[in-house]
Amino acid sequence: MSECQDMLQAVDKAARKIGDECGSTEVALIAGSGLGGFAGRLSDRTVMPYKDIPGFPLSTVPGHAGEWITGTIAGKRISLMSGRVHCYEGHDACSLAFPARVMARLGVQILIVTNAAGGVNKSYQPGDFMLISDFINLSGIHPLCGPNIDELGPRFPDMSNALDGGLRNLARSAARDEGFDVREGVYAMMSGPAFETPAEIRMLRILGADAVGMSTVPEIITARHAGIKTLGISCITNMAAGILDQPLSHKEVLETGELVKERFALWMARIIENI
Repeated sequence: MSECQDMLQAVDKAARKIGDECGSTEVALIAGSGLGGFAGRLSDRTVMPYKDIPGFPLSTVPGHAGEWITGTIAGKRISLMSGRVHCYEGHDACSLAFPARVMARLGVQILIVTNAAGGVNKSYQPGDFMLISDFINLSGIHPLCGPNIDELGPRFPDMSNALDGGLRNLARSAARDEGFDVREGVYAMMSGPAFETPAEIRMLRILGADAVGMSTVPEIITARHAGIKTLGISCITNMAAGILDQPLSHKEVLETGELVKERFALWMARIIENI
């Protein structure tokens, strides 16, 4: 049996398990560090730990619960990944692609990916939300390397509009309805787990990045490959290295997530309602 067939069978096995236990939905959300509390807003929830899903990669990072949750909000059924996996945990590119491939087999049409990010743009402040208009992949990994799974998408997918402009407009309008403005910019992915150096942040600024993090890009690429419309949102939880005279820590990331969780939850509900 070929490597592609093996992967597709593994993806389908996971999708069947989730479908049987939780049901399928057309809208899914991946919640980043400190943002998984949105799950508490869902009613009629079905919760499945990642460890109970065959072949599903496991998250080990604080702030990532590691649960697949299906529930109702704003009158719509959605699937939510409370926590994700990262390459710095030891996962390879194939594992990073696995959840989005499962979503594709479950029939997800719209994916909202969120993350905690460092502000590279000096006009940003902790607590800001940034709509991701484009990305720069500096992680050294790519989720589509290896044999292509033709059933999921083409060998050479176009990334010109990997983040859907219509969904960004909808999200911007939903933020205004909630009484706040959002940023829009370019997200750069580095591999981590160390925070970036001041020199790396200066490089990213020259390259045109507005925010930096250690996730999200593999999910966007995989979703685009599978024809899923994607909305990307970064919560600026700290200013990147060298901007402020203070050390960086994951504790600050989680603390900022806690401060904005109410606004984030109301905004997500409004976005989903308007989809």
